[in-house]
Order: sequence, then structure tokens, then C-alpha cells
Amino acid sequence: MNQAFKPDTLSIVIEEALPHAPEAIWKALTDGDLIPRWMMAPTGFAPVVGRRFTFQTKPAGGWDGVIHCEVPEVAPLERPSYSWKGGHESNQGYGSRLETVVTFTLAKVEAGTQLRMVHAGFTVPKSDTAYRNMTEGWRKAARSRRETEGGTARGALAEAGHSLSAAPRQAPKPPSIECVAPVTKLASGPAS
Repeated sequence: MNQAFKPDTLSIVIEEALPHAPEAIWKALTDGDLIPRWMMAPTGFAPVVGRRFTFQTKPAGGWDGVIHCEVPEVAPLERPSYSWKGGHESNQGYGSRLETVVTFTLAKVEAGTQLRMVHAGFTVPKSDTAYRNMTEGWRKAARSRRETEGGTARGALAEAGHSLSAAPRQAPKPPSIECVAPVTKLASGPAS
């Protein structure tokens, strides 16, 4: 039996309990006018399956800095997802070719919403730099949401129609941030 090697992949997983209703979290994640408050500004985004849109970041080498995305799945108030493709084959490190998927999962809990973000599909070693940079970027977004009363993520939630002062204030728990280690995958093929 011949076994073809498939590259190892890494995922960034962040889980956090937020003291906001799922409707407010959903709006902050899926409203094109609110997304720039906690992330890059999208061009052409709508939470509709098949919708293509872009983000713009710093160009590098043969890459123009455009991140091409498409919405493969939407479950209203539960799960938005989009592909994240960018980079260029000729680049090493920052700006190397990247094809990943970002999925947010929302679950209503007694104190608000349990939010889980999975950014999956970082191939190693080619995507090591993107993986490190994006892990830090998602960590910063989680920290700013906890530490800053008037921060951009809170501002997006406030604009989403959620009264931040209506709920009793509780000390926020730090998010669970998990960097999933690579797993070697083997595909079975015909015997040689």
C-alpha cells in the first residue's frame, strides 16, 4: 500500500465567555460596518453563502496584500465562516501563500455568549510566519476586548445595540487560547 504524505496543519483556537447576548456578538461579527472596529475593514462583505469579499493588509514581495475571502457557511446567530486566501508562492515568511478558514461559533450561555474562533489550515513549515503573526493578532484582539472599557470591540458591541451598562459587571475570565499542534496525516493510495 502506497501512502502519500499530506502536510501538517496548525489551527488557532480561542474561546471566551462574553457578557453579551448572541444577537450583539453576531452583529459585531457579521456587520460590514462594525467588523473594522475589531479587525481589518472588509470590502464587499455580507453574511451570505457564496459571497466573495476582501481584506487589505501590508503588501510583501509578489503579494499585493489582498486577502481573498468567500463565505462557505452561515448559520444565523450560531456560526459565520469564511475562507482566507492570500500571499504569493514566491514569498518566504510574511506574505507566503496561505489558504485557511476562519469559523466563529456562538452558543448562548446563562451569562451571555460563549464564543469560539477557529482559524484553521496553516500548513507547516510554509505558513509558520503567518501562523505566529495571526496567533498574536487574535491574542491582541482578545486582550483588548477584556482590558479596554471603551475599546474598539466594545464599541462595536455597543453599536450592535447591546447596552454594556445593563448587565451586572463581573470580572471577565481570560480567553482560552489554544494553538493546536500539527498532526501528521497519511492518505491511503493504491498499492505499488
